[in-house]
Amino acid sequence: MAIPLSSVSHTTSILCHRSVVHTRRPLSSLFFQLPHNNNPVYILTHSSITYSSNLSPVAAIPFDLSPPPIDHDLYDDMAVAGAKVSEDWVIETFNNDEEALDAVDSGTVVVDLSHYGRIRVSGEDRIKFLHNQSTANFEALSEGGGCDTVFVTPTARTIDLAQAWIMKTAVTLVVSPATSKSISEMLNKYIFFGDNVEIQDISDKTCLFALAGPKSNQVMMDLNLGDLIGQPYGSHKHYNVGGNPVTVAVGSVISEEGFSLLMSPSAAGLIWKTILSHGATPMGSNALEIYRIRQGRPAPGSELTDEFNVLEAGLWNSISLNKGCYKGQETVARLITYDGIKQKLWGIQLLSPVEPGSSITVEGKKVGKLTSYTAGKGGNEHFGLGYIKKNAASKGDTVIVGDNVSGIVVDVPYLARQQPSSVSSSKP
Repeated sequence: MAIPLSSVSHTTSILCHRSVVHTRRPLSSLFFQLPHNNNPVYILTHSSITYSSNLSPVAAIPFDLSPPPIDHDLYDDMAVAGAKVSEDWVIETFNNDEEALDAVDSGTVVVDLSHYGRIRVSGEDRIKFLHNQSTANFEALSEGGGCDTVFVTPTARTIDLAQAWIMKTAVTLVVSPATSKSISEMLNKYIFFGDNVEIQDISDKTCLFALAGPKSNQVMMDLNLGDLIGQPYGSHKHYNVGGNPVTVAVGSVISEEGFSLLMSPSAAGLIWKTILSHGATPMGSNALEIYRIRQGRPAPGSELTDEFNVLEAGLWNSISLNKGCYKGQETVARLITYDGIKQKLWGIQLLSPVEPGSSITVEGKKVGKLTSYTAGKGGNEHFGLGYIKKNAASKGDTVIVGDNVSGIVVDVPYLARQQPSSVSSSKP
């Protein structure tokens, strides 16, 4: 199955987070050799060349990509496209934030998430290990499936909401940039003597893109990946592009709808250009943060902290209530049994700007805390997320945020889709 690729007339780079192979040298010196599983992979670049590639399913692969790719200091292709890249190698904007926010609502966006963490958990005991270390029922999943899962403290305080893919020889976790290191360290800490488990951070050895928006399915059809359309969240398949491994999954860490693409760095530049050639709009992290807040997806350091537990965050779809013992399980069970959930995360439509951390009050009494704020498109759509005490306010009620900013409590799409699991349910 061929990927239709358009000709490119500018310099080609093979790029990912902190990893770019780039050249502007003459054709006679344009071969780079990157060892891949002991087999050479040659990459040819030129200022004017037409690409073609075949995309075909392959057997499940472990994504043990070594050695790491060649480092480079710049996202040259991204810069050509108008990207502003931070010192931490995050694409902040393509100077098209409002266009991207329109596209995620009515078209398709592609987001470089290569600054997010990718953790590979391997070994014969990997499923049991993750089953015990997070909230999802990993033992109910099979190869080719996936889920969201929450990493929590022993008292069920939130650390991060992660996506997991169950592969043939490993489980790949996608976690937030802020928690990647700490989660790796935490998982290693809980490997006990006799556990056959290995934790490997593969963030610098892979690249990650996300497709989001109502027309993502059409882009997938154009890429000959239509067999994933309509499959359950987390379902994934392995392909190759020019001999380079690519995993494509349903959903992503930014949207339950859409798709994720995890790939070898040597395939990233080609795949990025191909997706853009099929009408996707590039989205930077600034617009992505606006989208996250308006969707109501909680994030580490804002809604997911040791101040709030997993049920207050409303992450019901990521919690199994009948899978047995796991870290934080006793607290979760107690909260449910004794109706101990004291506050809830809501969206708040605001009249003017307000700082995260500001108090939320009703009739002069503090009832909660604002955790995120965005000015939205055009800087005039003030919106926030915040925790509000149970029974203090609900949908449609007016609250005061900060000194004197009026706000209306509203549902947000991501949290509205979260449904409390039945204790007898077998779903992960």
